[in-house]
Amino acid sequence: MDATAAMQLTQPLHKALIERPEATALVYGQRRTCFAALVDQVARLAAVLRGFGLKPGDRVAMLAPNSDRYVIFFYAVWWAGGVVNPVNIRWSAREIAYSLDDCDTRWLLVDAPFHATALGLRGLSSSLTQLLHWGDGAAPEGLVDLPAMVAAATPVADAGRGGSDLAAVMYTGGTTGRPKGVMLTQANLYLNLLCANLAAQRPFEAVGIAIAPMFHVGGMGLTLQLMQRLCRQVILPAFDEVALLQAVADERGSETFLVPTMLKRLVEHPRFAEFDTRSLQLVLYGAAPIDEALLAQAQAALPGAGFCQLYGMTELSPVVTALPAWCHAADQPAELRRQRLRSAGRPVAIAELRIVDGQDQPLPNGQVGEIVVRGPTVMAGYWNQPEQTAAAVKEGWMHTGDGGWMDHDGFVYVVDRIKDMIVTGGENVYSAEVENAITQLPAVSMVAVIGVPDERWGERVHAVVVLRADHSLSTEDLIAHCRTQIAGYKCPRSVEFRTELPLSAAGKILKYELRAPFWAGRSRHVN
Repeated sequence: MDATAAMQLTQPLHKALIERPEATALVYGQRRTCFAALVDQVARLAAVLRGFGLKPGDRVAMLAPNSDRYVIFFYAVWWAGGVVNPVNIRWSAREIAYSLDDCDTRWLLVDAPFHATALGLRGLSSSLTQLLHWGDGAAPEGLVDLPAMVAAATPVADAGRGGSDLAAVMYTGGTTGRPKGVMLTQANLYLNLLCANLAAQRPFEAVGIAIAPMFHVGGMGLTLQLMQRLCRQVILPAFDEVALLQAVADERGSETFLVPTMLKRLVEHPRFAEFDTRSLQLVLYGAAPIDEALLAQAQAALPGAGFCQLYGMTELSPVVTALPAWCHAADQPAELRRQRLRSAGRPVAIAELRIVDGQDQPLPNGQVGEIVVRGPTVMAGYWNQPEQTAAAVKEGWMHTGDGGWMDHDGFVYVVDRIKDMIVTGGENVYSAEVENAITQLPAVSMVAVIGVPDERWGERVHAVVVLRADHSLSTEDLIAHCRTQIAGYKCPRSVEFRTELPLSAAGKILKYELRAPFWAGRSRHVN
């Protein structure tokens, strides 16, 4: 018998019917849904999906911005016995079709903004059999009116899937080659949400503001974490500073998840002071460490909030380390606080993490190598890609592709993606170290450091910089500052100033887009 069989993602819905049936579960615009109504809609949508022929383990996709219906989609597919395949809304129709066909997804739920894209998929996808309108307003020609069918359906019982049963196929961003379908089980996601709730020291009965995209594992993870605690979720379709501030003020929002770039935009917004943000108790952040200047700015703007960094990846369900609020507090020794803020925190309770060399041999504390992770939240593998799975997971250890080191207190420091390492004049340079030096300059808003071709050095360190409004900075002054912070060979040899940097849906800087023009036409690419 599977010892994890009782780990079912639908469990909190059953708890809610007993403990808090009339409490508000979801808020989206003017629509408010209590837990009893949520479970009813989940069971009705599950009934419709089974009526379409869904069998246990079948994949169901959704193409939509965040909404209350997205949450219902997650739980209804699991209730019906299926597997979710959330679609990246930034992909082209051909990329979407690839992800559907790769894991043989027959049904696609679509919200109104993507009706045209969905209709175009009919000629591109060989697996898609039904397009289902799942949003407000009438269904256009060619799409099934799913809300009407759900309203008329008879609720069905929970299929009771759990443990090693597949729960999600989450496609990686596809920054190199074709996207890979990361297979996550019910137990993977269930155990990870428990650890994330524990590691971030979060209270029960919080009010969460869900703003990260739900097609991304981070956004889905926040929804699962809030649902497990039977919290109210206030859902915003996308990141908007004023909408987020309004939601915090109106709903007394107590926690949210942002990437540092979003946090900066929030606290620097000219209307920030107009809104009551005193209810905010916890700001979770990820995708990158937070620099001291931004943290000080955010703590001054949100004095009642703690800050917690979460580090992970889709293949780890996703959280693997946490830097809790006490590490951000100002009452620690200044140098110790400064050092820990550069880290990603300590591994969560069920994650075993170590640093290894190129032969997978463990390295001592303080030495840079690849971060590998073992434990029950490691993915089940890449969909239909056994060779890539075997290359990534060796003897149970997930190879993250991130370079890092661990200190004597167990704090993990991510220095860069290994593929982003710059080799200049025979020396290894980790771009995160250079970026940390540059972000100390008050004029700098954002920076990305990449390796570009250089006839003399092989590669040179190149910085792409976005300045704060009404600030100026010369290339010479930037390089001179870096020389006071890091070794000369690590300093940028060229600097480019831009008004913005390309960002992924998860808020990460897309360095491959910055590199592409420099490496075009060459047989070797940094990425």
